[in-house]
Amino acid sequence: MMQTVELPIWLFILILFFAVVTFASHFLFPSVRWFFRRRMERVVKRVNERLERPIEPFKLARRYDMIQRLIYDPEVSQAIADHARRNSVPENVAFEQARKYAREIVPSFSATAYFGIAIRIARGMSNALYRVRLGYHDDAGLSALDKDATVVFVMNHRSNMDYVLVTYLAAERSALAYAVGEWARVWPLSRLIKAMGAYFIRRKSRGDLYRRVLARYVHLATQAGVTQAMFPEGGLSLDGKLAPPKLGLLKYITDGYADGDRDVLFVPVALNYDRVLEDRILMAADAAGTRRFRARIGVVTGFFVKQLWLRISGRFHRFGYAAVSFGPAVSLSAHVQTHGAPDAEQLATELMQRIADIVPVVPVPLLASVMRDRESVKCDELPALLDVELSKLNSVHIHMPRGEISYAVEIALKHLSERRILRTEGDMIVVDEKQRFALRYYANSIAHLKR
Repeated sequence: MMQTVELPIWLFILILFFAVVTFASHFLFPSVRWFFRRRMERVVKRVNERLERPIEPFKLARRYDMIQRLIYDPEVSQAIADHARRNSVPENVAFEQARKYAREIVPSFSATAYFGIAIRIARGMSNALYRVRLGYHDDAGLSALDKDATVVFVMNHRSNMDYVLVTYLAAERSALAYAVGEWARVWPLSRLIKAMGAYFIRRKSRGDLYRRVLARYVHLATQAGVTQAMFPEGGLSLDGKLAPPKLGLLKYITDGYADGDRDVLFVPVALNYDRVLEDRILMAADAAGTRRFRARIGVVTGFFVKQLWLRISGRFHRFGYAAVSFGPAVSLSAHVQTHGAPDAEQLATELMQRIADIVPVVPVPLLASVMRDRESVKCDELPALLDVELSKLNSVHIHMPRGEISYAVEIALKHLSERRILRTEGDMIVVDEKQRFALRYYANSIAHLKR
């Protein structure tokens, strides 16, 4: 027992390594996890004290536990069995495929990442790039929403800034869970997005197993009261118009709803911009008849480097106004009482109409609407033409800077002239025919408001 044993140095190092790993896994790692878990609980407690809708326990559950809960859900288990039988594969293979989907979908929410990092970035970016304005909203009505109901913000999709703006404006109400597409599944962006509580979806997946796993996750989150945000159009608007709704996630919510379940309140949200950052990419995709966006990383980087240089040199100015309107909520339980059963298609149509009704009017789309069918206009005629255009609009929110049409003309003309969409020749404002498609793009955002 007391004799000396000689070991090769490599074996001694290997034994030492396993000893360290064993010590860490049994003593160190649990202590570290406990420390961070306690810290997170303190952060959540402080945050919940100021939120109108506190963060639900479902969102705070460990990601591993949520994945296990999802893949052992009875409906997912049945989908696994069906997938194995349909594709002639062992059930354990189908089970691992379902686990892969679950790991891909389930987020790992961090209150510190969301409220300590994401909200600050969202606020800083929003105010750095735009003059942010809150359009139509019933603040008392939003504050009075049933605290036991699940709130889902349903938005039109004009820009990837939509995520940022609504996250910033809803920061005092709750933490939002977004469904994001494959564009965000790049490291390290994917880790940050998952930490913010967003979940990834494959927009073009046709697999029954994948759809069932996603549907069950959406159902579990909804019934747990997780505040969510979704885009019923299914993607960015390529031509500036509101697109017909796609059922997608909305159908997952309504299909999983049963009488007596927690109510779901859909809050319509409408956004509009004086400038959509990725407008050229979207218009090019529309002209090509495809949704494949050719946004090379070099182009995107070049754009932000240019804006940074303009800011450093003192020549940067913001991209005009960005306005957001919040409409009255639509209750899913009231919808079921009226129609006898959840009707996803009818509900989607109603929500899109409510979004359309509250789209804010900002200066550039208003001027674009005036100029879209004209070749030129005298400068001094523009205020009167804008006034006539305003009289044709049935809008609940028209943002008029300083309350003056002449100043709105000045702001809009400045932005459109800098982008060479309009140009001044003497006392005339002339449309660049090669850029008329850009006028149509911005005018389309409010075209549906005309009486």
